[in-house]
Amino acid sequence: MPSTILGLDIGGANLKAATATKQAVTVPFALWKQPDQLPAVLAALLRRFPETDGLAVTMTGELCDCYTNRAEGVQQILDAVETVAHGRPVGVWSTGGVFVSVAEARQEPLRVASANWHALAMFAGRMATGASILLDVGSTTTDVVYMPYGEPEGYVGMTDADRLRDGCLIYTGVGRTPVCSLSVPRIAAELFATLSDVYLWSGRVPEDVANCATADGRPATRAYAYSRLCRMLGGDAETIGELPVRELVNRCHQKQRDVIADSIRTHLRSMLSRSRCHLPNPRTAILSGSGEFLARDVIDTGIGEPPIREIVVLSDNLGPHVSTAAPAYALAVLATERGLP
Repeated sequence: MPSTILGLDIGGANLKAATATKQAVTVPFALWKQPDQLPAVLAALLRRFPETDGLAVTMTGELCDCYTNRAEGVQQILDAVETVAHGRPVGVWSTGGVFVSVAEARQEPLRVASANWHALAMFAGRMATGASILLDVGSTTTDVVYMPYGEPEGYVGMTDADRLRDGCLIYTGVGRTPVCSLSVPRIAAELFATLSDVYLWSGRVPEDVANCATADGRPATRAYAYSRLCRMLGGDAETIGELPVRELVNRCHQKQRDVIADSIRTHLRSMLSRSRCHLPNPRTAILSGSGEFLARDVIDTGIGEPPIREIVVLSDNLGPHVSTAAPAYALAVLATERGLP
C-alpha cells in the first residue's frame, strides 16, 4: 500500500495537519504559554491520523517569546517532532525549496524557520497559468507571495524580518489581531476585542462555543463578540447601541482590507522595479486560509495594473478545512510526490 505522509504546520497559536488525500485538522494551541506541552498535543493530533508513515514538517512557532531566540525555538520544536515520530521518517521544509533531514535542520535552523509560506507557494503556483500572486490570510498574519513563473522566485529575503520589511508578511489576520492595532480612531487602546469578534458579529466566521481563545476568555459567539466590541467603544452591551458597533465593524473591515491591499501594491512595485529583467504582472490571485473572504475583498479593491483576471479559491478546489490548513496540505502533497529525506 502507498505510504501516508502527514503534513504538519506548527504555529504559535494553531497546529495544522493534513494528508494529500484532503484530510485536514486545525487545533488551537497557545505554544507561547505552554511550550512543554507541545509533544503531548502533537501526539494527540497524530492519533487522529493512525495510518501515518512519515511526517513533513514546517513551523512558525519558533518566533514565540517563550524561546530565547528563533534557533532555540526550532531546536525545541524539532525535539517535540522527533518525540512523537517514533522512528518514522521526518522531512523539514526549507526555504531552499527542498525537504531536509532533522539533523540538517538542526545545523541550519534559520533555513527552516517560518518556511510554511514557501511550501504553500511551491504547491499553489501550479494552480495558475502564468504569473500569479498567492494571498494566504490566517488568524494572525497574511502572507503575500508573487510568483512570476509558478514558483516564489526573486525573493532577496526569506526571513520574517526581511518579509516584514518587504511587505509580503503582514501582521494582520481574521482571528487574533487586536482591534486596537488597526489604528481606528476613537476606540480604546486595549485588548478588549480582536478581529475574530468583528467577523463573528458580522457573520463572516461561524460561532464556536468551545473556543475560548478570545480577548476575555469567553466563548467565540456573536453575543459575546458584541460585548467585547462594546468595550472597545468605552461601554458595554447595556450602554452601547447596535449602530455604533456596526459602524466600528465596518471601519475595522475597511481598514484591514486597505492595509493589506496597500502592502500588496507596495510589494509588487518593489518586486517589479528591482528586477534586472522584465517580470510579468500577476494575472491570477490564489486565495487561501481562514480569511479567504477577506482576501477576496482585498483583490476586489484592485491591486495591480492590469487588474487580476482570474481568482483561484483553495476552499472551492480543496474544501474549507484544507484551505485553512493549506501549508500542511501543501507539505503532504510535496512530500508524497518527492519523498522524504
